[in-house]
Amino acid sequence: MRVLVWVTDDGWAACVDAALTIGPDDAELTLVHVQPPDVAELAHGAFSGLLGRGRADPDPGDRLESLATESQATLLAAAADRAGRPVTVDRRTGRVEREVVAAAAGFDLLVVARDGDRSRLGPKSLGPPTRFVVDHAPCPVLLIWPEPAPAIDSIPAPKHSQKHRPGEHPPKHEPGHRPKHPPR
Repeated sequence: MRVLVWVTDDGWAACVDAALTIGPDDAELTLVHVQPPDVAELAHGAFSGLLGRGRADPDPGDRLESLATESQATLLAAAADRAGRPVTVDRRTGRVEREVVAAAAGFDLLVVARDGDRSRLGPKSLGPPTRFVVDHAPCPVLLIWPEPAPAIDSIPAPKHSQKHRPGEHPPKHEPGHRPKHPPR
């Protein structure tokens, strides 16, 4: 079994733990981390565009790239240490959600942590990149909570709490309230 663990700044430890718990002992673990290129690219562009070319000052984009690479290496090393066994490391740069989906090709399982509003159950517990990955992954996805899941009573109330019988259409507007737009 080949298991891909998406390592992010928040939730990576729970993902590694879940991969070790759910996968067989001989599962091949791969850790993937994606560095978005936009911050360093913006700094490079600002430096050359606003400050002019040919300056002797060091380009701040180079420093940001270096810091991002160091941060990525530190995070992946911590995840590998937590795994406590040999792992493969996949360092990528690009659109995070698309790179994770591409990395998942050929794997039997992708382990992903929730990254949105983790104070309650529901779809908002997934940020846009994670939602994209869950919707487009070419393999099964194990979606985990980085911490204990919220209580079941944290599920938001339905928008239309008025019940109707099967086969009966719900009212177009709340009783006693005028519709937003008058009929034509």
